[in-house]
Amino acid sequence: QVQLVEESGGGLVQAGGSLRLSCAASGRTFSTYTMGWFRQAPGKEREFVAAIRGSGGSTFYADSVKGRFTISRDNAKNTVYLQMNSLKPEDTAVYYCAADLRPIWYGITRSNEYHYWGQGTQVTVSS
Repeated sequence: QVQLVEESGGGLVQAGGSLRLSCAASGRTFSTYTMGWFRQAPGKEREFVAAIRGSGGSTFYADSVKGRFTISRDNAKNTVYLQMNSLKPEDTAVYYCAADLRPIWYGITRSNEYHYWGQGTQVTVSS
Protein backbone atom coordinates (compact mmCIF):
# COMPACT_ATOMS: atom_id res chain seq x y z
CA GLN A 1 0.00 0.00 0.00
CA VAL A 2 1.28 3.43 -0.96
CA GLN A 3 -0.04 6.69 0.35
CA LEU A 4 0.55 9.98 -1.39
CA VAL A 5 0.19 13.24 0.45
CA GLU A 6 0.28 16.43 -1.51
CA GLU A 7 1.66 19.06 0.78
CA SER A 8 1.46 22.81 0.56
CA GLY A 9 2.45 24.36 -2.70
CA GLY A 10 -0.75 25.11 -4.48
CA GLY A 11 -2.51 28.43 -4.30
CA LEU A 12 -3.28 31.63 -6.14
CA VAL A 13 -0.61 33.32 -8.22
CA GLN A 14 -0.53 35.96 -10.92
CA ALA A 15 0.35 35.08 -14.48
CA GLY A 16 4.09 34.89 -14.88
CA GLY A 17 4.58 33.79 -11.30
CA SER A 18 5.89 30.54 -9.86
CA LEU A 19 4.74 27.80 -7.53
CA ARG A 20 6.35 24.63 -6.28
CA LEU A 21 4.24 21.57 -5.55
CA SER A 22 5.47 18.71 -3.44
CA CYS A 23 4.13 15.23 -2.85
CA ALA A 24 5.32 12.88 -0.14
CA ALA A 25 4.91 9.13 -0.48
CA SER A 26 4.95 6.25 1.93
CA GLY A 27 6.58 2.96 1.07
CA ARG A 28 10.07 1.59 1.40
CA THR A 29 10.61 1.27 -2.34
CA PHE A 30 9.78 4.82 -3.39
CA SER A 31 12.92 4.97 -5.50
CA THR A 32 11.48 2.29 -7.78
CA TYR A 33 8.25 4.17 -8.55
CA THR A 34 7.69 6.30 -11.59
CA MET A 35 6.05 9.45 -10.27
CA GLY A 36 3.77 11.62 -12.31
CA TRP A 37 1.89 14.87 -12.08
CA PHE A 38 -1.50 15.29 -13.71
CA ARG A 39 -3.99 18.12 -13.67
CA GLN A 40 -7.70 18.59 -14.17
CA ALA A 41 -9.39 21.85 -15.01
CA PRO A 42 -13.13 22.37 -14.49
CA GLY A 43 -15.12 20.65 -17.21
CA LYS A 44 -12.05 18.99 -18.70
CA GLU A 45 -10.49 15.57 -18.53
CA ARG A 46 -7.49 14.85 -16.37
CA GLU A 47 -4.33 15.44 -18.37
CA PHE A 48 -0.71 14.43 -18.04
CA VAL A 49 1.77 17.09 -16.98
CA ALA A 50 5.12 15.44 -16.21
CA ALA A 51 6.72 12.20 -15.06
CA ILE A 52 10.03 11.15 -13.58
CA ARG A 53 11.59 7.74 -13.41
CA GLY A 54 12.43 6.11 -10.10
CA SER A 55 16.12 6.89 -10.32
CA GLY A 56 15.39 10.43 -11.42
CA GLY A 57 17.42 9.86 -14.55
CA SER A 58 14.55 10.27 -16.98
CA THR A 59 11.82 12.85 -17.20
CA PHE A 60 9.04 13.59 -19.65
CA TYR A 61 6.77 16.58 -20.07
CA ALA A 62 3.58 17.52 -21.81
CA ASP A 63 4.23 19.96 -24.64
CA SER A 64 2.09 22.55 -22.90
CA VAL A 65 4.46 22.81 -19.93
CA LYS A 66 7.81 21.97 -21.48
CA GLY A 67 10.40 24.61 -20.68
CA ARG A 68 8.28 26.08 -17.87
CA PHE A 69 7.79 23.20 -15.45
CA THR A 70 10.43 20.97 -13.88
CA ILE A 71 9.76 17.67 -12.15
CA SER A 72 12.28 16.37 -9.65
CA ARG A 73 12.48 13.95 -6.76
CA ASP A 74 14.37 13.37 -3.56
CA ASN A 75 14.32 9.65 -2.89
CA ALA A 76 15.87 10.14 0.54
CA LYS A 77 12.75 12.11 1.50
CA ASN A 78 10.27 10.03 -0.53
CA THR A 79 9.15 13.25 -2.16
CA VAL A 80 8.50 14.43 -5.70
CA TYR A 81 8.31 18.07 -6.71
CA LEU A 82 6.86 20.12 -9.53
CA GLN A 83 8.45 23.52 -10.01
CA MET A 84 6.13 25.66 -12.09
CA ASN A 85 7.46 28.87 -13.61
CA SER A 86 6.00 31.39 -16.05
CA LEU A 87 2.52 30.30 -15.05
CA LYS A 88 -0.38 31.05 -17.35
CA PRO A 89 -4.12 31.28 -16.64
CA GLU A 90 -4.58 28.07 -18.63
CA ASP A 91 -2.46 26.26 -16.02
CA THR A 92 -5.32 26.71 -13.55
CA ALA A 93 -6.41 23.26 -12.40
CA VAL A 94 -6.33 20.77 -9.57
CA TYR A 95 -2.93 19.11 -9.66
CA TYR A 96 -2.49 15.49 -8.64
CA CYS A 97 0.61 13.43 -8.02
CA ALA A 98 0.50 9.75 -8.83
CA ALA A 99 2.66 6.68 -8.43
CA ASP A 100 3.24 4.03 -11.09
CA LEU A 101 4.63 0.86 -9.54
CA ARG A 102 5.45 -0.88 -12.81
CA PRO A 103 9.18 -1.49 -13.41
CA ILE A 104 8.99 -0.06 -16.92
CA TRP A 105 9.15 3.43 -18.44
CA TYR A 106 6.21 3.07 -20.78
CA GLY A 107 2.74 4.52 -21.02
CA ILE A 108 3.65 7.10 -18.44
CA THR A 109 1.29 9.70 -19.88
CA ARG A 110 -1.75 7.50 -19.33
CA SER A 111 -3.52 8.05 -16.03
CA ASN A 112 -4.84 4.50 -15.95
CA GLU A 113 -1.26 3.17 -15.65
CA TYR A 114 -0.84 4.82 -12.25
CA HIS A 115 -1.74 2.88 -9.15
CA TYR A 116 -1.95 5.49 -6.40
CA TRP A 117 -3.06 9.11 -6.35
CA GLY A 118 -2.75 12.08 -4.08
CA GLN A 119 -5.77 14.09 -3.00
CA GLY A 120 -5.05 17.00 -5.31
CA THR A 121 -4.08 20.60 -4.74
CA GLN A 122 -5.62 23.65 -6.38
CA VAL A 123 -3.50 25.94 -8.51
CA THR A 124 -5.15 29.14 -9.70
CA VAL A 125 -3.38 31.56 -12.03
CA SER A 126 -4.95 34.98 -12.43
CA SER A 127 -4.49 37.10 -15.52
